[in-house]
Amino acid sequence: MKILISGGAGQLGRDCTKVLAKSHEVISVDLGALDIADWAAVSAFVQDVKPDVILNCAAFTQVDDCETKKELAWKVNVEGPKNLAAAAESRGSRLIHISTDYVFDGKKQVPEPYTETDDTHPISYYGLTKLEAEKAVAEGTDRYTILRTAWLYGPQGPNFLKTMLRLALGDPEREIKVVNDQFGSPTWSYRLAEQIEKVLDADISGIFHATSEGYCTWYELATVFLGELARFYPIRANAFIPCTTRDYPTPAARPANSILENQRLKEAGLNIMGDWRSDLIQFVNLFKDYLMKEVA
Repeated sequence: MKILISGGAGQLGRDCTKVLAKSHEVISVDLGALDIADWAAVSAFVQDVKPDVILNCAAFTQVDDCETKKELAWKVNVEGPKNLAAAAESRGSRLIHISTDYVFDGKKQVPEPYTETDDTHPISYYGLTKLEAEKAVAEGTDRYTILRTAWLYGPQGPNFLKTMLRLALGDPEREIKVVNDQFGSPTWSYRLAEQIEKVLDADISGIFHATSEGYCTWYELATVFLGELARFYPIRANAFIPCTTRDYPTPAARPANSILENQRLKEAGLNIMGDWRSDLIQFVNLFKDYLMKEVA
């Protein structure tokens, strides 16, 4: 099977390339090779490559920046997927598109999770663009799969874990405030890539949730992560102190509850996502040296 991956240089795109290239022909591109917001470029590229599947990992994910760079956010997050859907439809390709927990308002009582049938109501511009992208994909082609995920981390690219490590190493004596009243399921990008392969092989359509099992707060995630690294390196494991969302205001509103339930994957017998803590421990064991060298 020939698979075109857009956003291939991102943390998820790279892991998808690693996983899918074992069994498929993968063409991985990023903005330098293909601007998905350019319809003419997308149409010509897809007609030339003739992929069986288009996997869209491209997105403008800087949530706070989306509040001020709305035109760019709309182009990348809405026009891009719309173009990919149209190109997939004209070519007869299948489209797999990555979405987010930010399509929900997060007002459910923790620990009640959001399922695929819950009403969407984004509270940030980023969330709005991702919801509009879902609509554009569904309207643009019948052969689509949308996977909503959350709290992604991996060895490549910027993410929360690397930011926390950088802060902790930059000033070992500093007490770093981390939000402790937002809940979600930290998801390893490699594990999600394996889940995408499972979905790809099953040829299922519609909207699915795909996050790790279990949940925690940002503060708990940072503490567990640094605690695991402290087993191998002389790091102060108690560098973080909990705070509330009100104590740490940001330009974009965040859902207080980002817990997603992989209900449809489980119903289809396709869910391979494991416990977030187990995945995080494995991730640290595999990439601890790389992370320390990159952040240092």
